[in-house]
Amino acid sequence: VDFSTIFDDFRPVYYIRFLLQLNMSKTALVSSASHFNQLLSTSKIVVVDFYADWCGPCRAIAPIYEQLSAQLSRPHKITFAKVDTERQKDVAQTYGVTTLPTFMVFKDTQAISTVHGADSRKLSEVVKKLVAEADSNGSGGFGEASSFSPGWLGASLPKGYEDVTDQVDVRGVDLLNSDSNFGNARTLFNGNKPSALACAEGNANPDGGKTQRDWIESDTDEQLMLFIPFQSTLRIHTLQMTSLPPKETNPEADEVPMRPKTLHLYINRAHILGFEEAEDLPATQVITLQPQDWDNDTGTAKVELRFVKFQKVTSLVLFVANGDGDGEKVRVDRLKIIGEKGEKRELGKLEKIGDEPGE
Repeated sequence: VDFSTIFDDFRPVYYIRFLLQLNMSKTALVSSASHFNQLLSTSKIVVVDFYADWCGPCRAIAPIYEQLSAQLSRPHKITFAKVDTERQKDVAQTYGVTTLPTFMVFKDTQAISTVHGADSRKLSEVVKKLVAEADSNGSGGFGEASSFSPGWLGASLPKGYEDVTDQVDVRGVDLLNSDSNFGNARTLFNGNKPSALACAEGNANPDGGKTQRDWIESDTDEQLMLFIPFQSTLRIHTLQMTSLPPKETNPEADEVPMRPKTLHLYINRAHILGFEEAEDLPATQVITLQPQDWDNDTGTAKVELRFVKFQKVTSLVLFVANGDGDGEKVRVDRLKIIGEKGEKRELGKLEKIGDEPGE
């Protein structure tokens, strides 16, 4: 198929016909955030087109995307979906969509590749690489190794360790005391560069230049409680936490949030902890971050753990006890898990490891 002719001959009537044909297509039209989450949990690979009806480049590349969907979709293995960013703003915000169109590829619910703009050649290359990976493992299966980039990192990796954030079971993450005007727990594990950094570098936004709120902020006070279950048993060496509060303040603007200061970590809990419960339990490790720990360019702090205490981790509870300042809000943009992957575990089941509290 010569895709270039689609752009040369494109007319509004063809787009209308294309919309009518969607009723017979294999492409899933996302109707809600829960529908989107269902797609991620029921298909090994999900390719997503984030678009808007007013976006000309979105309309131009839509027939190409539909042809790829028709040719390459495989039930429960490769699913193509479309998200209308005007109707599903919460989904677009969760995954940090700041340009249109944006195409994202998810594997095991994690974003592993992104294509910005109506770049038909790059989109085709990404999808073909995806199919080649499936075919190389036989019977349409997928190996553990991925040829895709693991996503944005705010700091270098320690020697001998890797980014294992893809092992987060995002369907089970939970977050307490978060402001609903910002992102949710899944936002923290978004593979894209934080929009605060992207906008600072001059990248365009579809909303007239306003930064997408792809971060979390605390609500009633400075504390946050995050529960992170994993798909496999991990050895965790380091956490990379990114926090990008605005540097300049407007006297009439809302209170500027703080960066986290004191972190309490608990491993292998079956569920999220309440705030009072956490204060009564001995933590696996307590960490106090200093201003110099935050990188000036990326806003990322390397949180090095006592590795011997984080050897067989099936879940992690992160309690932000306070922020670095006198305010009442704390902000976190991204969280990366650095370490080693172990054996896959049965999802939905947490194994108790060790007899001592916190082990």
